[in-house]
Amino acid sequence: MKTLVLIIIGLLSLSSSLRQRDSKHGDNSSASQDVPDIKTFRGMPQGIYDYIPPSDIEGWTKTVHNKERKCSSGKSNGSILKVNNTTMEYLSSSLSTKLVPATYILVVLLGVPSNAITLWMLFFRIRSVCTAIFYTNLAISDFLFCIILPFKIAYHLNGNNWIFGEIMCRTMTAIFYGNMYCSILLLMCISISRYVAIVHPFTYRSLPKRTYSTLACGIVWTIVFLYMLPFCIMKQSYYLEQLNISTCHDVHNACETLSPFQFYYFISLAIFGFVIPLTIIIFCYISIIQTLNTYERKWFWYVKISLLILMIFAICFTPSNIILIVHHVNYYYNKTDGLYFFYLIALSLSSLNSCLDPFLYYLMSKIREQSNVYLTMVKISREE
Repeated sequence: MKTLVLIIIGLLSLSSSLRQRDSKHGDNSSASQDVPDIKTFRGMPQGIYDYIPPSDIEGWTKTVHNKERKCSSGKSNGSILKVNNTTMEYLSSSLSTKLVPATYILVVLLGVPSNAITLWMLFFRIRSVCTAIFYTNLAISDFLFCIILPFKIAYHLNGNNWIFGEIMCRTMTAIFYGNMYCSILLLMCISISRYVAIVHPFTYRSLPKRTYSTLACGIVWTIVFLYMLPFCIMKQSYYLEQLNISTCHDVHNACETLSPFQFYYFISLAIFGFVIPLTIIIFCYISIIQTLNTYERKWFWYVKISLLILMIFAICFTPSNIILIVHHVNYYYNKTDGLYFFYLIALSLSSLNSCLDPFLYYLMSKIREQSNVYLTMVKISREE
């Protein structure tokens, strides 16, 4: 018995994180095995728990009874999960049942009419085919998002209880996340198009713009579709016995055997879907402003469009993607998932991009005539 105690103490001394958690609880139990899962709250299948005193259940990121987190090798109902007190508090809080759906309701009320008007103008008023292709795809993505959003609103208003079935849950989750990254990539394409038109005007005039615009949009939709496939393949809806609700994407089975693919998947999603496009957009508009300033043209509208795009990123995309990266790095290396709560709040802000994109189109339509004048001026100056 003494030998066993000495072995346990030796193991605990090798991990500073375990030592800190043990000092808070005064517990001498050994570390339990963690199973990596995707970026949601963790749940354990019903029937694999031993009795645990209520005082010991304090959340997944702190030391708990060893048998609470240990997955059973026997049969269990994987569709019925149990969660910790912290998760239950969030799922039943006014933040997730009132504030978050209120944000989504605002998005629907503003996004549906504004994107419908934008689509009408793109189909019947705009003359530039290249511009119409990009903004039509952006408006379609936003409009599709606004149509699917009422299902998420009903989910939150119903106490985070999903009543529309597993297939609809997967569809809504894929469209919800797909809209974010589709918007980012399309904004990047629009920025590149403006960059080539202003900084390299003769190259822009010689390009088959309709072909390149269509090809770029096709690549964007293909990338988004492939990246959203995991949401369509993996189970998203689970029943929580403690709250008597069925969640959609908010809770996942911690006992499912998952590979490090989840970590690399979400990190690559944030890097290729946010960090790299943001860097390209900043480069494009800095170059545009510098070029217009060189030719002493009024570039006030381009400053506005640059600030609007950066505002869309700052308000909508930056918080959720930064938290996404930090959360998965922290969970993968430290086995803590406390940031997912803040990630869900940041996601509600990301939906605002569907309301801001139509204003982006409005500003771009205002500067189109000025950019044409600029191209003519550059052509004349170079011929001289």
